[in-house]
Amino acid sequence: MATKAKKTRAAKTGPTPMMTQYLALKETVPDCLLFYRMGDFFELFFEDAKQAAATLDIALTARGEHEGEPIPMCGVPAHSHEVYLARLIKAGHRVALADQTETPEQAKKRAGSKALVGRAVVRVVTAGTLTEETLLDAKSENWLVAIAETGEALGIAAADISTGRFTLSLAEPDMLDAELARLSAAELIVPEGFAAAPSDAQICPRTDFSSIGAEKRLKAMFGVATLDGFGDLHRAELAAAGGLLAYLETAGQGAVPFLQPPRRHRTSDHMLIDAATRESLELTQAVGGGRKGSLLGSIDRSVTGAGARLLAADISAPLTSPEAITARFDLVQLFANDAGRRESLRAALKALPDLGRALGRLVAGRGTPRDLGLLRDGLGAARDLHISLARIAEPPALLSRLLPLLTGHGALTDRLSRALVPEPPIDMAKGGYIAEGYDAALDDLRATAGAGRKAIAALEARYREATGIASLKVKHNNVLGYHIEVPSRHADPLMSAESGFTHRQTLAGVVRFNAPDLHEEAQRVIQAGAHALAAEAAHLEELIEILLADKARVAATADALARLDVAAALAEQATLAGWARPKLAAHACFEIEGGRHPVVEQAVEQLGERFVANDCGLSPEERLWLVTGPNMGGKSTFLRQNALIAVLAQAGSYVPAASAELGIVDKLFSRVGASDNLARGRSTFMVEMVETAAILAQATENSLVILDEVGRGTSTYDGLAIAWAVVEAVHDVNRCRCLFATHYHELTRLAERLDALSLHHVRAREWKGDLVLLHELADGAADRSYGLAVAKLAGLPKETVARAKAVLAKLEAGRASTGGLAAGLDDLPLFAADAVQEEERPDPLRDALAAIHADDLSPREALEMIYRLKRLADDGGDA
Repeated sequence: MATKAKKTRAAKTGPTPMMTQYLALKETVPDCLLFYRMGDFFELFFEDAKQAAATLDIALTARGEHEGEPIPMCGVPAHSHEVYLARLIKAGHRVALADQTETPEQAKKRAGSKALVGRAVVRVVTAGTLTEETLLDAKSENWLVAIAETGEALGIAAADISTGRFTLSLAEPDMLDAELARLSAAELIVPEGFAAAPSDAQICPRTDFSSIGAEKRLKAMFGVATLDGFGDLHRAELAAAGGLLAYLETAGQGAVPFLQPPRRHRTSDHMLIDAATRESLELTQAVGGGRKGSLLGSIDRSVTGAGARLLAADISAPLTSPEAITARFDLVQLFANDAGRRESLRAALKALPDLGRALGRLVAGRGTPRDLGLLRDGLGAARDLHISLARIAEPPALLSRLLPLLTGHGALTDRLSRALVPEPPIDMAKGGYIAEGYDAALDDLRATAGAGRKAIAALEARYREATGIASLKVKHNNVLGYHIEVPSRHADPLMSAESGFTHRQTLAGVVRFNAPDLHEEAQRVIQAGAHALAAEAAHLEELIEILLADKARVAATADALARLDVAAALAEQATLAGWARPKLAAHACFEIEGGRHPVVEQAVEQLGERFVANDCGLSPEERLWLVTGPNMGGKSTFLRQNALIAVLAQAGSYVPAASAELGIVDKLFSRVGASDNLARGRSTFMVEMVETAAILAQATENSLVILDEVGRGTSTYDGLAIAWAVVEAVHDVNRCRCLFATHYHELTRLAERLDALSLHHVRAREWKGDLVLLHELADGAADRSYGLAVAKLAGLPKETVARAKAVLAKLEAGRASTGGLAAGLDDLPLFAADAVQEEERPDPLRDALAAIHADDLSPREALEMIYRLKRLADDGGDA
């Protein structure tokens, strides 16, 4: 009964004013965890508190009641809330910040002593709208991506608001996954009803994706009367841009962050790489996650975060324009050929701040005096680099385009240098970031405050002398302001009115007092300090406005520095690893001499071993290589290394080879290995077939395809038939450059009728019953698969290996006598030839050793026998 009465009373009284305010704010952001500012903490209530406490592993408590039930609550300190934000965002949450919009004093003036402090949602924090240094990976871009559909066209808008990069592109429906894989979006937004929306996409109102509304927004944002200067934008691109801008306005509560003018990303300007290929080649991320073990992680020698981000973008979207690729080659070569210039450039770049992200924070209204200091220092260093690089007699074309972007900020850097202290603080609340001498009035206010503090120190000495209390101190806090503090045992004499002191507060061990002359001096200090802080804040706002007026040029300088870092980093990699500058050919060739796998080579060298290089020669006459040989022999490594060489070359990098001549690759496909995708109802074999089907549907004569063990995921009959048909299709229909690795030795028969098919194998040798893998590529087909030898090498029990040999002998005997696997399929060229049983090969070296009677040999006969045995060993036992 008591509980029921309690609930009835709670229902009658209703929620408190604070809870009413909280609930009203929560209604505006129902899909977010609401951080509600209360003093020095951000508090969360109800279900938000439960979710946050579980994610952050912090205590879940309760505060008061709502509708008769305790209100779950947890909180995080306001001064360190970014640490908790990072964990929540990483866990997939969206967070809204409801901050105080007035001070308690302002609230009292507005509505009396019991007034509730005003609060408002000032920002919605999501994975794609981060700008804070502590929440971002310095080496990775942070893309917010929007997709829109108009008719049959798909538009993609992508923005990294931490640096202002903004791109628009069109994509065919079957290319959408490839484009999304290239961007690797931190957050994806789509309109309501978008059928192809990924499961993790954020659904937004369809009305936000208006091409007409986007056109107006873009014109207003960039101050232009027409969008023609941005290219011939398609309605789908504009619609995607509209959705993205509307989302940013909502997240910023009306404030749109810094965006550079949009750049069109034309898919034809870049090598198309689908999601499966990116994953299998581990271009920017290893299969297990993270950069380590990926191509990017292995070659990244950049010294700035911006350079690392740009290198990742280059590898993600290799160029298809020979002129643009050559321009990057020339810049890399400049630094590769001049170690001194390269080292001095890298040393200068390493000392630079991240200009792009500092600018992004300032534009978003989240900047600090420290960010202004970073831009001052960075722009000054860019000017010094311009002076150094401008001395180059015949600069490459790309450097000539970059040089003007490094200068032109003299007035801005001079203003910032005069205005700011050498090391501006992050926290602007305490002031101290405007340099002395910049503003005489500010200097006077500081002097007044300083004189007041000296006067207060003098008062402290006078109070000690007058009272005889040596432990008396004048202190300050935010509640009492300046006050006198003495130990409790000395407090009694000061309590009387005659003492001249007024009691303020008694605590355990100490008692606090005030005095008229202290109050007078304190007021001078406080007023001067408050006016000084206000003056500094006004100067800060003015400096930010001056900088933002030149934000486009500042962003261009940041981009130019990143490009220099990438070129110098690739030159460093090429020099240290012995990489070569590729030659670009006008025809579809792929001629590699001494090619290596950059990631595997690095791992092998760390073990103190040498990577075995191999050649590759794909040409119109031999555009399809069929590669056979044992498992672990290096087939997959060979296939992957050539795909990576193509990516590196068209990204503008030197390549891991003695020499390379390449025709431009328009699309790169890799079907190397597969795994279950049970979430989408696909087995390993289904994944393999889906990927293979995509290759056969999209590859052109200018594409490069690597296929490994197609058909191995099903029965022998089915797998062999599929592999056979795929080889024919690649050769006759797609006519692309292709490396095809297989265990189906029957496929080698295709060389008899497919003109552009060439047979190759990875070499292996058996020595005294053990398999020796040479990792070398040789012409022709492998003589056998060495499957049992590999099984033995892997540690399969001897009995099992012996039984497998017996079973194999029976199977091959059956094939020789009845046609075996080929029975009933004699009409196909593959099965037309008579099957020949492969008998166990003799070992002449072992036989020769067994025939020697050492005691009967004369010295001359022994010497002759040594020479004979050596010839047998050199010939692999076949002599």
